[in-house]
Amino acid sequence: MSGYPPVSPPPELPEEFRFLCMLHNVGATRAERGLTVEEIAKWTNKELSELQEYLVKLQKLGYIQSFNKEGFDRYYVSVTGIRKVLTLYS
Repeated sequence: MSGYPPVSPPPELPEEFRFLCMLHNVGATRAERGLTVEEIAKWTNKELSELQEYLVKLQKLGYIQSFNKEGFDRYYVSVTGIRKVLTLYS
């Protein structure tokens, strides 16, 4: 016995927050680095309908922002979203 209390595993994150972390980790953290849903699907290997649900929920929470460029919506992690991701790592 080491004398240290047992360490419990971190709580499982909801899938949309894992998704938020992935966007942060691939660098989609400002408008110039925004990704389309199709690009996000390639990174995550998720269905477009599932991604749309995550994006809508995360936008309502203020963690994701979007804009339209050349007829395509692009998404990136907002400052609030970056802060959320950083709290998940600490």
